[in-house]
Amino acid sequence: MNNIKLKESDIRKQLQDYLRWHGWHVHYNLQGLGSYRGVSDLTCIKGGRVVWLEVKTPTGAQREDQKMFQAEVEAAGGEYVLACCIEDLKEAGM
Repeated sequence: MNNIKLKESDIRKQLQDYLRWHGWHVHYNLQGLGSYRGVSDLTCIKGGRVVWLEVKTPTGAQREDQKMFQAEVEAAGGEYVLACCIEDLKEAGM
């Protein structure tokens, strides 16, 4: 049995590599002073499609400000994906 637990940053790097390999432009949104609270970890663009991607570990959960950001993106007609593995990206058609 494998007891290795990946950190969120490790998962993010795997997802970024996968997306870039499949032709996506991927931008890492570094949360910091003055940034929009709850902004997703990544913004992904391909063929005019823009996806706001939040990365979590399999046991991770969104914070309230992240849930609010998701609601705002979706209310504006945007696309938001929550992912902890490449399978999640595939399910979202990415």
